[in-house]
Amino acid sequence: MTKVLVLYYSTYGHIETMANAVAEGAREAGAEAVVKRVPETVPEEIARQSHFKLDQAAPVATVDELPEYDAIVFGAPTRFGTVASQMRSFIDQTGGLWFAGKLVGKVGSAFTSSATQHGGQESTILGFLPTLLHHGMVVVGLPYSFAGQMNMDEITGGSPYGATTLAKGDGSRQPSENELAGARFQGKHVAEIAAKLAK
Repeated sequence: MTKVLVLYYSTYGHIETMANAVAEGAREAGAEAVVKRVPETVPEEIARQSHFKLDQAAPVATVDELPEYDAIVFGAPTRFGTVASQMRSFIDQTGGLWFAGKLVGKVGSAFTSSATQHGGQESTILGFLPTLLHHGMVVVGLPYSFAGQMNMDEITGGSPYGATTLAKGDGSRQPSENELAGARFQGKHVAEIAAKLAK
């Protein structure tokens, strides 16, 4: 059975919700999907003062376990047009895996969130891609066969680079059904391609 890791960092819960939708899609394709998160780097007192979502159920991942999976889908919020530092810190610890070629040929994919429509969602996902390519991963996005990303009837995230959601400046907007459908589609697509590569 193909193993997919959905590895995320979420400050306020938007990416956590998207991560679970990605995993649902991967399971729909017959894969074993595991949802884990990267460690929080903000001191707990500051996180509480800033109303971070600290009750996330997903266990914390370790760098050493990444080679156990056929595909890794990375999810992190956008910070000033790029990947949140918590995810970047975790990725920056994968040098040993890179040196040993442990992720070569595995599927890599990414999804994100931002406060606004033009808050850097695409640049954040594009920022993931060099790292995935340096690791020799096979990059998979969200193809236009998911027609929901072309929806002009409502505010919606999503691009060919990956699923996205919009959180609003105060974090009050939750992922829409269309955005969650995009995340599920991406998870399924990743799992299907990983299964083909495994053959």
